[in-house]
Amino acid sequence: GIFFLLLFIFLFQILYWSLKYFDINNDASLFIEDLEFQDKLSEAIDLHEIKKSQEPAFFNPNFISDYKGYALGLSNEEIDRLHQYRKAKKWIYSAHEFQKITLVSDSLLMKLSPLFKFPEWANKQKVIGAKTKQQQFSEKKNLNDINLATETELQRVYGIGEKLSNRIIRFRTRLGGFVSNQQLFHVYGLEDNVVKNLLAQYEVKGTTKISLIDINTASSKVIREFIYFDREAANGILRYRDSAGIIKSWSELEKIENFPLDKIEIIKLYLSL
Repeated sequence: GIFFLLLFIFLFQILYWSLKYFDINNDASLFIEDLEFQDKLSEAIDLHEIKKSQEPAFFNPNFISDYKGYALGLSNEEIDRLHQYRKAKKWIYSAHEFQKITLVSDSLLMKLSPLFKFPEWANKQKVIGAKTKQQQFSEKKNLNDINLATETELQRVYGIGEKLSNRIIRFRTRLGGFVSNQQLFHVYGLEDNVVKNLLAQYEVKGTTKISLIDINTASSKVIREFIYFDREAANGILRYRDSAGIIKSWSELEKIENFPLDKIEIIKLYLSL
């Protein structure tokens, strides 16, 4: 009995140390660093960062600040010319206009113009502005007032059915009336060619009086219900108003987070300070 007991203890010790040795070696193999894979991963991250840094930074030349202009290579005089032009409530619609106003050199314009990003309405404005006065007069001499049109009358325009006519009326009602022909391009689902058909028969004649929204005193509900302000823009206005107090000038609207700058000239027609 003693012999078998000693034999059992001896075999148990051999088995214990064998398993312990196997586990240590096995665990060590699990934590071997894969240097090749790590190098590939680091290389991929570096390439991604380089590619991201090389992406062109597009910008609207109407909103070039002093610092931005200096970084782009504009002189103080060129920046001042741009700011004076914008203070007169005028907009730049093309690279050619930018050079005409700022008097930048051809070489600098060639460098900057590929980065210019104008809003969609600016491109449409260029097309409309390219028409001669005689063409505009001939197009408008017998046009009806879009603010007085009924759904039935709108459905007589090619491309407008019951759904679109109802959408135009609801858009007009929420605004209190159209103040610019350009707003028809803002109606959801109304394609450009249909808008052109509509403008061949209708225009804004200014017969409707708009109730202006006081941007400084309007309630949060009024701000949020204004059709041109989505939730982010409305919250940005309210936050700016809480922090800055009274909004004293139109230029301050450009500083508000998420403000729809591409429609700022239209929006200002519905606001008061």
